[in-house]
Amino acid sequence: MEPLITVRDLAKRFDKVTALDGLDFDVHEGELFGFLGPNGAGKTTTINILTGLARPDRGTVHIAGIDCSGDAGAAQHLMGIVPDESNLYPELTGFENLCFCGALYGMPRASRRKRARELLDTFALADAADRKFAGYSRGMKRRLTIAAGVMHSPSILFLDEPTTGIDVTGARQIRKLIADLNASGTTVFLTTHYIEEAERLCRRVAFIVGGRIVRADTVADLMQPVQGRHVLDFTLTGDTTGIESDFRSAFPEAESVELHDDNLRVTSRETVHIGPMVHFFEEHGLEIGEARKIRPTLEEIFVRITGVASAAMKREKEKKGGGR
Repeated sequence: MEPLITVRDLAKRFDKVTALDGLDFDVHEGELFGFLGPNGAGKTTTINILTGLARPDRGTVHIAGIDCSGDAGAAQHLMGIVPDESNLYPELTGFENLCFCGALYGMPRASRRKRARELLDTFALADAADRKFAGYSRGMKRRLTIAAGVMHSPSILFLDEPTTGIDVTGARQIRKLIADLNASGTTVFLTTHYIEEAERLCRRVAFIVGGRIVRADTVADLMQPVQGRHVLDFTLTGDTTGIESDFRSAFPEAESVELHDDNLRVTSRETVHIGPMVHFFEEHGLEIGEARKIRPTLEEIFVRITGVASAAMKREKEKKGGGR
């Protein structure tokens, strides 16, 4: 079966900046495909080209068998587009915004009004249907923007950073909505710099850094190298000089021992017993502020492959460093 989206040798420059440098990837029908990378990696530029909002300098794009290379908007009728910033009207109510979007898609009045009510219920916005969009919370605005993107029941939904700036509860609601839309048959192209989000939602992902795709694979295959590994993190207080080599000598079964500031990470293929390690640190005059067992994540794979820290890892580092 032919992929629903086929991209070959896609390139784009802005003045002297190379935004995309020869991208090749496919997205299959019914897939929830994650396009992952740090801010400035080229994610939004890629979505803009795929959705007909920008033209590439080089390369080809085929969507549902339609060659979009010469006509960027040839497949727009198949798409729902949710940009990283809301494009709805603040002076209109939630219901009016959805109906207006339905009119733009050519939906008859009765159909768009019915569809708008259905989506407001589905997206838990029925109580706010008659409130102006300007008065919505950030999470509510994001949900309504996604609802607007699926007003015409598109076969492909493009989501650009859907949970950026959203609180934990709102982000969880949005992730569930995305999963439900995909389960109902909608192909979803998701860009995000939150790697843990893609791990929860996607079966297959591509890593993009500096305008290039450095790896595209299923999450399961990407995670294969770290399966069966046991990881412990210790936060230590005291003089840690030479602790790495001493630890390796005391615990030769450890696959790796890495010290960063006051944090010691231990990785082993064998089951890790924390008791002897605690005793080891006490003998070396070190206090343990925290000991955590770490589940290997897609973030770790992303950093290993790209060398770029994910958004979540940066947030965690800022917390430990007092926001520096």
